[in-house]
Amino acid sequence: MDNVPVFVGLDYHQEFVQVCVLDAQGQQLGNRECANDWQVIVSYVERFGTRVQAAIESCAGAANLCDELMTRAGWSIDMAHPGFVSRMKQNPDKTDYQDAHVLADLERVGYLPRVWLAPQAVRDLRQLVRYRQQLTELRRSTKLRIRAILREQRCPAPPECNAWTRAWKAWLQKEADVSVQARWVLDKHVQELDRLAKAIQEAEQRLAEVTADDPEVARLQEQPGIGPVTAWTLRAEIGRFDRFRSGKQLARFCGLSPRNASSGNRQADAGLIRAANPQLRATLIEAAHRLARFDPKWRTLGLRLRTAGKPGSVTAAAVANRWIRWLFHQMQPTAAAA
Repeated sequence: MDNVPVFVGLDYHQEFVQVCVLDAQGQQLGNRECANDWQVIVSYVERFGTRVQAAIESCAGAANLCDELMTRAGWSIDMAHPGFVSRMKQNPDKTDYQDAHVLADLERVGYLPRVWLAPQAVRDLRQLVRYRQQLTELRRSTKLRIRAILREQRCPAPPECNAWTRAWKAWLQKEADVSVQARWVLDKHVQELDRLAKAIQEAEQRLAEVTADDPEVARLQEQPGIGPVTAWTLRAEIGRFDRFRSGKQLARFCGLSPRNASSGNRQADAGLIRAANPQLRATLIEAAHRLARFDPKWRTLGLRLRTAGKPGSVTAAAVANRWIRWLFHQMQPTAAAA
């Protein structure tokens, strides 16, 4: 019994986990709801066998359960891409019972669309990076609200002051000719900007402390055009560069590959692929803009594309695509040893 594998599908929820167990022939041995506790799940599955190959959809909380089942129960467990799993179902209905069965069956036949289970340290770094990103988005929104109030009040800034410089902020707080109520709202927004600036600084200090001894972050910052924020984002969202087979695969993961839209004799593309982390893609596009301005190699590529009539957005995406493929090779262990 111990040498016969069983295949387990786990449909994860915060309060419970639907557990389906199949044998090697695909016969269902059990399918029931268990408490969201690794010991309860293991106790149920052990009725059918102790050599377990399991699958669980990637979602919030699933990674921690994976860690517990692997380290404490000794299970072999894979995380599945939820979007691909849903498209591989053979019926349009959705129930926890069916979802768990599909996961177990895909694991059994070897068709599970696996995703990388990041180590706990990388998942923690992601929380810090995404928290900083949330703060910067709040700051951007606050700045937009301030500019909207000024437009509504028909209060243009002096032509010699660029927006958000010290001189512009001094004019905003002391000289901007707005109504009494608009002034009160503006002051509140300015206070919020000061608070967010301090919070962002604290988040960046925390990130610097956490990654001080991280060799991957240090290697990333050695590359031209990569500063601390870009290095933190790449380390958190990509994790390990050697988990990709090629630079092309990494570029596709980052959402920098063109999406093919060909049919018959028509050959075309439809912009960049949509399945990607938007924060990671935005960070790489921003890096590409810097590289196209200051790095001779990428400036030449950008100039050639613009000369060919490509829009600025297409040029930046193309530079980012080529650059991340180049970075893939620079970040391989062999490149470090060389």
